[in-house]
Amino acid sequence: MKQRTRDALLRAALELFTTKGYEETTVDEIVEAVDVSQRTFFRHFAGKQEAAFAMQEMVEARFMRALRERPADEAPFAALRGAVLGSWDAVGESIEAVVPVELHMRTYRMIESTPALLAVHLRRSIEMEGQIAQVIAEREGLDLATDPRPRVAVAAFSGVMRVTGRLWGAGEDISVDSIRAITESNLDHLGPALSEDWRKD
Repeated sequence: MKQRTRDALLRAALELFTTKGYEETTVDEIVEAVDVSQRTFFRHFAGKQEAAFAMQEMVEARFMRALRERPADEAPFAALRGAVLGSWDAVGESIEAVVPVELHMRTYRMIESTPALLAVHLRRSIEMEGQIAQVIAEREGLDLATDPRPRVAVAAFSGVMRVTGRLWGAGEDISVDSIRAITESNLDHLGPALSEDWRKD
């Protein structure tokens, strides 16, 4: 029952944020849409911001789990690539269990176009990069304080993921298959983009 209420509140919040605007939406309107009290909303979410990022948090948690489960003998970039593609294979169902993928997509666009949320999004991305770099360093038996390679690899990976998100956000195909395909294509271009002379093509 608690999970059903949380999911209903989240769907209502995201629907209102993406149609009316994040700043313009009040907690009163969210709880009214679900016919529960404000107290119920705050039992599930610290505030509007937590609701806005709830689905993203779930996607990121799944990615971190997938990264920790990659084979120990895999090279760092292969592990990152495998984790992100593998988590997209499973994450579609997890999103759909709570909100339509299309609503998740609209939420992503809304975050990118809302200054207050974009600032939080960028801060969360930086924190996430630190966590990923720590996992990579541990996998490789390296000390993050003295070896820059995990942070550099993760910075490159994160840059590709940001570009991927923007391309997906600007496109018409909002399916999980679409973001997985863009992710795979962009990651596959990273090595050549960094090491090859483009003018030879």
